[in-house]
Amino acid sequence: MNKAKKILLAPLDPVHDIGLKIMNRALKEQGYETILLPPDYQPEEILKAALENDVGAILISRTLGYGVAELLSRFIDQAEAAGLRERVKIAIGGMGIRVELAQELGYDAGFGTGTVPEQVIAFIEEREPQLDHSGAVKIKKDLTQGYDYTYKHKHIESLLDQIADKTLAWAADKTSDAITRAALRRQMMEAAPGERQKAKERYIELSDERIRDFYLDGVMPPHTRLLSDQEMADMEKYVTSTKSRMRMKKLQKTEKNPTVFIQYGTGCPFMDVAHIKVGESWGADGVVHFDPSWGARTEGFLEGYLTHGQDGTIISPENLLAIKRSLEPSTIWQVRAHRGLNTPETVLLAGKVGADMTKINVAYGSLGGGTDPARLMVDAIQCMRYAKEFNLPFDVVTNEELCGVPAAKAFAGMLTTAHIGIRLGCRPVLQPLFVYSPEVMITGEMEDNYVDFNAAKIEALRSIIQAPIWPGAPIGFLTQTEDRVQSSLSTALHGALASSLGVEAISIASSDEAYSGGPIAGPSRIDTLTALKEAFRFFGAGAIRPTERAAVMAEKIMAGIIEALEQAAALESFPAALYAGVYGSTAEGAYPGRGGKDTVRLR
Repeated sequence: MNKAKKILLAPLDPVHDIGLKIMNRALKEQGYETILLPPDYQPEEILKAALENDVGAILISRTLGYGVAELLSRFIDQAEAAGLRERVKIAIGGMGIRVELAQELGYDAGFGTGTVPEQVIAFIEEREPQLDHSGAVKIKKDLTQGYDYTYKHKHIESLLDQIADKTLAWAADKTSDAITRAALRRQMMEAAPGERQKAKERYIELSDERIRDFYLDGVMPPHTRLLSDQEMADMEKYVTSTKSRMRMKKLQKTEKNPTVFIQYGTGCPFMDVAHIKVGESWGADGVVHFDPSWGARTEGFLEGYLTHGQDGTIISPENLLAIKRSLEPSTIWQVRAHRGLNTPETVLLAGKVGADMTKINVAYGSLGGGTDPARLMVDAIQCMRYAKEFNLPFDVVTNEELCGVPAAKAFAGMLTTAHIGIRLGCRPVLQPLFVYSPEVMITGEMEDNYVDFNAAKIEALRSIIQAPIWPGAPIGFLTQTEDRVQSSLSTALHGALASSLGVEAISIASSDEAYSGGPIAGPSRIDTLTALKEAFRFFGAGAIRPTERAAVMAEKIMAGIIEALEQAAALESFPAALYAGVYGSTAEGAYPGRGGKDTVRLR
């Protein structure tokens, strides 16, 4: 349409004209001359204004309701009677308006909820709208960028140095079958074919009977099978089709809003990929791979595209590669290795297949995850060396708090693990829990509110070290109920609190995940992602502020951290302190694990 022609914007409505005001501004920015009428004009008054100003288009807005369709239809009849219908474009927009309805009523176009100005301008100019269907523009984030790991609390740094010195010296002449298997796995991936076969034979010798049965006789562990060629082809087809159609949302309203991770581990890579694509589409920035609990207690890994009927997805080179191929370029991918008897090999595979992060944790892995402290410590040091080689930041979670271990002791274990990593050239990420944990159930720290104690955790950590913080496990864990609305709201509030405290990232669950004993549904993932986006939008640059009690709680946590570290520094090593209950006692629900006990050997 010729821009010399004016555009008439008229709300055929007693009140609503916001959409037309937005449209009026957009048209003026494009060089159009416009006439914006006030609400509650009669059809005759609108048509008179159109005739007197020789307009080229009339944009009507009206919220659909009882009797409105008849009103809109009569307007078209009156426009035709006035001689305007053949020479003036007429469009209708508003809530409840659909293209089909607009055409039935005689309008040239209809614009409903979600319309953007470009669509209306394209209609006026008789062209296809130039819309960006790619969704949000997202860039993969490095959570550790800008952190130099300098200590603000020098006494704690000194204690951590003492513990690290003793532990690294204690571990210097020690190794395990897991470390040997990781080296053999590398040969199986990198060496010439003949050497690969020799490495594989030795790998099988160092594995448990269940793993040997798989390699030697093709016998699968219970509830486990190989995915068929057809299933793999269907997965590739699904990924290609989904990537071509999906539009990614962005959860963050401001730059201070944290990066958001979801976790997956359905047991089946195909189902995992489906959950990942749903999460990416609705705004998740990162995904975390959960392995099955039996895999953590078995010496050796399987191979192939594998699925099984229990929680946690089997780690194999093929499974990880299949998931890697499904990810969007902006998605941060973490492969966990924080517990169990295969941690070095997990980090090696994570690095080789292109993961962005891993997870290494000695305290929880040995006190709540079931692995012997000495074994996990020796393996963790090799994990950290791989993490440095492959440039993989790793987070250190404090899940032992879920057993009832006080946050101060859990934090002491997290800081000890992180500091050993720092000494080895790594970039750890601190991951305190934001949960209604057994500790606070006992102490009553959250009886008044859920803000102060979580804020105190962040304040305590920030007063110790300049390092990235990623609350998780996920946030709000143990506060969700079977009510999806409550669960989503709880996640959103915890996310808003985390954002207010300026943390780098958060992990969230779906609205059925925190209590589910069965499958996790896609709509439930969308619940919490959407709720979190709304919380970020609601607060914007605003914030949730703790009360003065948070500072008192932070001081108490600090005192507990120092007390635990002083006790640990007096002992032989980090594992010795774990056995002694320094980082969590049996009375507090922490039990040194027995998995891999007495399997550490001299080099």
